[in-house]
Amino acid sequence: MSNRANPAYQNGEQRGRQEEAAAASSSSYANGYNQSRPYFYPTTPARSSSAASLKGCCCCLFLLFSFIALLVLAVVLVVLLAVKPKKPQFDLQQVGVQYVGITPSTVADPTTTAASFSLTIRLLFTAVNPNKVGIKYGESRFTVMYRGIPLGRASVPGFYQDAHSVRSVVATIAVDRVNLLQADAANLMRDASLNDRVELRILGDVGAKIRVMNFDTPGVQVSVDCAIAISPRKQSLTYKQCGFDGLSV
Repeated sequence: MSNRANPAYQNGEQRGRQEEAAAASSSSYANGYNQSRPYFYPTTPARSSSAASLKGCCCCLFLLFSFIALLVLAVVLVVLLAVKPKKPQFDLQQVGVQYVGITPSTVADPTTTAASFSLTIRLLFTAVNPNKVGIKYGESRFTVMYRGIPLGRASVPGFYQDAHSVRSVVATIAVDRVNLLQADAANLMRDASLNDRVELRILGDVGAKIRVMNFDTPGVQVSVDCAIAISPRKQSLTYKQCGFDGLSV
């Protein structure tokens, strides 16, 4: 009897064909699935694109602000060239001695010289504006010194001055019983009693800004340095010499 007539052989051959067909079908399905399955790309290119866009935006903002700054600078330069600003003139015209008092002080050591110094002086400044536009002054402060020792201070509130105008400014410096010891007190007593001449120095800074169309230009600073001499006996001023230094910014 042949193998083909055997039912067991026929069943085995049929089972083998079915397994081969199933394997072929499974392989075909797998190849088709792999071909039709979408491929997901990483998100790195999207992030790179976003970073490049942000960098470009920052560059645009920087260029815009730079253009605005240059435009403002150009306008300021044009205004300054048109106005041709000059530094204001701030001069000490008068010094009125209202009170001078020097009192020897008693200390524990009798060999030590001490003294208290009191002074009240009135300073009259003249502010001259030679410009075509107004000037806005800030608060000014002045210090009176004796041989490098600060004795007292005075302040002048800020004010506005019109174009081509002259204005008087008054400041009062009051020194109330400032104690001087040893060498400084001895020098002060000698200057007052023997020479009747006490030399003082007045220092101060005056800040001003030129105003054009309600806008303030960069500041101008005037430094005041005055040397004065007063007579304690006569209660008056005997000498005055002032120097001024204007620095424009």
